[in-house]
Amino acid sequence: MFDILTTGFINIRLLDIIDIILVAILLYQIYNLLKGTSAINIFIGILALILIWRLVSALEMELLSKILGGFISVGFIALIIVFQPEIRRFLLLLGTANVINQLQSTLFFGKIKLSETQKLSIDPIVNACEEMSKTNTGALIILTKKNKLQQLIDTGEKIESLISGVLIENIFYKNSPLHDGAIIIHKNKIRAARCVLPITKNENFPPDYGLRHRAAAGVSEQSDAIAIIVSEQTGKISYAKGGSLHIHLTPVQLKKFLLDEYKE
Repeated sequence: MFDILTTGFINIRLLDIIDIILVAILLYQIYNLLKGTSAINIFIGILALILIWRLVSALEMELLSKILGGFISVGFIALIIVFQPEIRRFLLLLGTANVINQLQSTLFFGKIKLSETQKLSIDPIVNACEEMSKTNTGALIILTKKNKLQQLIDTGEKIESLISGVLIENIFYKNSPLHDGAIIIHKNKIRAARCVLPITKNENFPPDYGLRHRAAAGVSEQSDAIAIIVSEQTGKISYAKGGSLHIHLTPVQLKKFLLDEYKE
C-alpha cells in the first residue's frame, strides 16, 4: 500500500523517501556540529569509506567488501572515542527544550510547556559589565537557559544569591578570592563563582584571545548557555553563543542582545 513507484528492477515506497529525508537531515546536523573543526575531515573520510564499501559490495567484490566491512564495524568503537566531544554536543542539542518544543508542537500535547526560562534581571548584569569595562576588570559571566550546568556549578563555590551588580563587581575584583573562573547565573540567581569551564576545541579559534574567551566559547559549544566576557587587557565586552564569539559590544548592544535572548 506504500508503493509509489514500481518498475521492472526498482521498487520505491513512501517509507523509502522518508528514510532518505531523515538521513539527509541527520547528516546535515552532524555537518553543522563538526563544521569549523578538524573532525570534519575525519567525517568526510568516513563517508567516503562507507560509499566505497557499499560500491564494492554492489559489484560483488567479496574479498575487498569483507575487509572494508570488518574495518568499519571495528572502527565504530574507535570513532566513539575520537568524536567524544562532538557526540556530547549532539546529545546536549537533542536534550534542549528548544528541540523538544519543536517536536511537541506537532503533537496533541503541544501546548504543554516542559520547562520555562526564568525572567532574567538584565540591568544589574549590564551595569556591572559597564563598570568593569571602565576599570579593565576581567570577568566571565555564564547565563543558563534550559541546561542548568549543574556539573559546572559543582566545580565552584556555591553562592545562591539574587543578582546584584555590586556583588558581581566584588566577585571579579582582582583581589577577590573568587575572581578566577566564572560565575554561573541560573533562574535569576548567582548559583556559584570560581567555576571551571571547558575550553573550546575549535582549532580555528583566534589565537590572540585569552583563556576567558576560550572558556566562553567552550561552554557555549557544549550547552545553550550565553557567556559574557569582559577583557582584562582591553576592557572590551564580548559574548559567546553556540561556540561563536561576538566581540567589542557597547553596554547598549549587550542589553539589546540579552533582552532578545531572554524575552518572555
